[in-house]
Amino acid sequence: MKCAVLWGALAVLLAACGTQGAPPGPGSPSAPAPITPVVGAPAVSSSSPAPTVVAPATAPAGCPAGLASELADTHGAAQLVTVVAPSYAATAGTVTLWQRSGACWTVAGGPWSGRLGETGVSDHHREGDGSTPTGAYGIGAVMYGIAPDPGVRYRYHQLVCGDWWDEDPASATYNTFEHVACDTTPPFGGGSEALWKQTVAYQAFAVVDYNAHPPVPGAGSAVFLHDDVAGPTAGCISLPPAQLLTTLRLLDPAAHPLIVVGTAAEIRRF
Repeated sequence: MKCAVLWGALAVLLAACGTQGAPPGPGSPSAPAPITPVVGAPAVSSSSPAPTVVAPATAPAGCPAGLASELADTHGAAQLVTVVAPSYAATAGTVTLWQRSGACWTVAGGPWSGRLGETGVSDHHREGDGSTPTGAYGIGAVMYGIAPDPGVRYRYHQLVCGDWWDEDPASATYNTFEHVACDTTPPFGGGSEALWKQTVAYQAFAVVDYNAHPPVPGAGSAVFLHDDVAGPTAGCISLPPAQLLTTLRLLDPAAHPLIVVGTAAEIRRF
């Protein structure tokens, strides 16, 4: 599933959305099983009845109020990126960075406006459906980009010719970064993306650890946090370059950061 952006009336494919994980067995079932987020709430589709309202948590005494303090469980993370969509159909949302100090969460960046999938957000994301998956997920172990390392705390790989993201559900390496010899055809097909050719979206990006460990064929691949390309994505989250770099430089693997995506009505359940 590629991250695409709409340029006026034309849909131009500019980005992809995914993460690394252990390879599944070959073949793709016709009806993939629902994905359980790394951390997240029970799946609830936009067409499902409204979930039971649960009173949000409150900030500990002496701490500032804020969304990070209201999430059901942050699972030991000391950093959060919250992405709040006003509705399931929304193609833009509010992105905020949070840092924990002791028992308190404080804003470390934002709030900013970020782009979402061209079909909004979904609790039942599937390959190629154009939605951004809801839930709470880790950040992949490696950040990537066409530009040199902009000063991130994660391992960084500068993209070169032959660097791909495998987005073929029938491939044994589905939803992983793969390198093949430059100017050769990779052994995987589908919507797999030549990452080094995406010179706008992929100056630098982080991988959202969705559908990993192991990936389920057909349940979605290549969900990235990348540069804004002036329109909705096909499932990623994008920010303007300066705000993206602020985010990528702040994220620290030692803080076990989570990126939490959901509608305003559901995100506190994660």
